[in-house]
Amino acid sequence: MNAGLVVDAPAGPISGGVDGRVRRFLGVPYAEAPVGPLRFAAPRPRAAFTAPFEATRHGATPQRVPLFAATTIPEPSIPGDDTLNLDIFAPEECAGAPILFWIHGGGYIAGSPASPWYDGSAFAREGVIVVVPSYRLGLDGFGVIPGCPDNRGLLDLITALQWVRENAEAFGGDPRRVTIAGQSAGGGAVLALLSSPAAEGLFRAAVSVSGIDVSFDRAEARSATAAIARELGVEPTAEGFGPRDDGEAMRAILRLRDAETSSAALAFGPVHGDDVLPEPIPVALRHRGTGVPLLAGATADEFDGGPTPEDPGRPDPSSPEAVAGKAAGTRATDILFRASCVRTAAARAGGPGGTWLYSFDWPSPVTGAATHCIDVPFLFGNLGADGVTAALGSAPPPSLQSAMHGDVLAVVRGTEPAWPRARGGANDATRVYSADGESAVGYGSFDPCLHLADRP
Repeated sequence: MNAGLVVDAPAGPISGGVDGRVRRFLGVPYAEAPVGPLRFAAPRPRAAFTAPFEATRHGATPQRVPLFAATTIPEPSIPGDDTLNLDIFAPEECAGAPILFWIHGGGYIAGSPASPWYDGSAFAREGVIVVVPSYRLGLDGFGVIPGCPDNRGLLDLITALQWVRENAEAFGGDPRRVTIAGQSAGGGAVLALLSSPAAEGLFRAAVSVSGIDVSFDRAEARSATAAIARELGVEPTAEGFGPRDDGEAMRAILRLRDAETSSAALAFGPVHGDDVLPEPIPVALRHRGTGVPLLAGATADEFDGGPTPEDPGRPDPSSPEAVAGKAAGTRATDILFRASCVRTAAARAGGPGGTWLYSFDWPSPVTGAATHCIDVPFLFGNLGADGVTAALGSAPPPSLQSAMHGDVLAVVRGTEPAWPRARGGANDATRVYSADGESAVGYGSFDPCLHLADRP
């Protein structure tokens, strides 16, 4: 990457580089470092730079330790205190470009914006600016702590969106043409932002990839916070947690998970009942954010495929039990992800924005199924990225990349998807990215999940 490129933005001068026809600005702080008295506080917008900020390498990540020893998506942890930062991938020359704001996954307790799978170069070469922010995770992002605001991770994302609104034009972007998107917990965060009055007006479209419409009540989140405090031997307060840094808190979460107490330890994520998220997400989606177009979907086998780096002991997806569960819509995939798509479409059915569903059905030869995460390189147009061959095999179909990347690109540009809107009922039209590497419009792909759609 050739360095030496400086953009004069409202945030101050920012020095990046050019790689081919793509400008890159990496690790740009959008908020002050969440350390000391700011650790459990609402994010404080970053003061403007007085000298050029060197944005030529990824910034520090809120993830201190990965969720698993190996992960399907490469998720590097980068040390440092300045963890509230974002990466920008922009066309070499542009004005009024649409913006894709991508939120990484990781169960709200892990994940990294520095993954090579989130490189936005393919979008940038097609005239789209990609912004990939970090946000606080686990205890620091979503623990309920007396005297501290809830939903600090969501507040981080809202602050990053506000930064984009204020600085987009300096990079050639249009702040009125922002699409929020994310995968797994990132897809869930998209649904949370759609449900949040604090995020209204900050984006015009949304894409939820394998997102779940789940938020916790404060009692559940308090219980998770208390479990971490007990594991660390401290009081569940800001003062009690203060001497134990975020890395220690993350390692405590992993220890509780490995001790099979994850129901408490992993109850971190959006919390309803405050000004950021007043209502549970499934309730809020009925009347909030309904004017925002939403593309939502899931893979066919999410957590029910063959062995993955996260779970090498998964059974063969061709077993009679797995086949029967798929037909009945009773697998974890259906209960957690696909039923959420149906509920979301039903909740938003009366709104003007519209909801469009898709199903990613191409099975990776590595897992023998369309498992969690494998659709991300197709969406980004990054089949050549590090780690893709290990997850997708040596010959993932380029036609499938063209189809999925193209559909998301159209949404970001403001074009309504070509298939009919979904209403959360039988025979909803669903865009199917199919097993033969081609794509087609299928009907009724989510029908086995209809009996689960009324579950919160």
